[in-house]
Amino acid sequence: MIRKFTRSLALGLALPLALSATFTTAAHAQAYPAKPVRMIVPFPPGGGTDILARLVAQKLTEANHWTVVPDNRGGAGGTIGIAEAARAAPTGYDIVMGQKDNMVVAPWLYKNLSYNPVKDLTAVAHVAYTPVVIVTQANSKFKTLNDVVTAARAAPDTITYGSPGNGTTIHLAGEIFNGAAQIKMRHVPYKGSNAAMMDVLAGNVDLMVSSVPSALAQIKAGKLRPLAVTSAKRSTSLPDTPTVAELGYKGFDVSTWYGLFVPAKTPKDVVATLNAEVNKLLATPEMKAAIVAQGAEPQGMTPEQFETLLKTDYEKWKGIVQASGATIE
Repeated sequence: MIRKFTRSLALGLALPLALSATFTTAAHAQAYPAKPVRMIVPFPPGGGTDILARLVAQKLTEANHWTVVPDNRGGAGGTIGIAEAARAAPTGYDIVMGQKDNMVVAPWLYKNLSYNPVKDLTAVAHVAYTPVVIVTQANSKFKTLNDVVTAARAAPDTITYGSPGNGTTIHLAGEIFNGAAQIKMRHVPYKGSNAAMMDVLAGNVDLMVSSVPSALAQIKAGKLRPLAVTSAKRSTSLPDTPTVAELGYKGFDVSTWYGLFVPAKTPKDVVATLNAEVNKLLATPEMKAAIVAQGAEPQGMTPEQFETLLKTDYEKWKGIVQASGATIE
């Protein structure tokens, strides 16, 4: 009798506890977000990352009546903002728009980086990818990429190119091209694309290596001349601009991607909610058109697919960075 009573009591206690746990999980998923969500943008305003981050924040707010607030935390090739996201509480109320630059390249460049992207952050939603474009001022003496190569060979280390910062994919695209063309151009790092853009427009640097979203408006306005894109195929937004590979450097392929991350140990239901809402946006004609208009290519993924991409590129770029010889103290 006592044994039956104990068993019944255990079952009686277990059922409410199980129901309570289920209810709590469901309530948590339904309640999120119950307050404003901060979207850390690890570059200053005006660059490609900032443009895409603000677009996603705006559309999430409009579609779901959420409050998603962009927060620019630029510097050190985007690593300052990523480090802040990695330190944040894993609640889903601090998300970051990361990219290949600070997630898979920087860890192999910086000797004392404070975060490990694979361990300290969780992939949420892939947003877009974009080629990198080599541009110059519209009235520059450089009409083609071959003009740049000829000048650089004649006077090594005198042709300058700006980038959004040390350790970015864009910076390394320039260094990889130096090696492919057997030339020496001088890298001038900036704290974001916008600052570099102002200097190339003013003629203070000869070239800029940029994401397409960062440079597209000035290209369309006729103020910048695109010389080549560094991806394997031409950009949808710049169909008349040749690839570096087309110009004689076979196999040349450097592009970058953008996506949302949260601190490790963020609840899986929060990750799933964010992923589902971002993918819904990416499937709409309006969002697709808005991303393409910025020079990027929209591409949704599951969290697992994006995590796989992160880990694959993390290992791949280890070899690329080591082969380039680039390091940052």
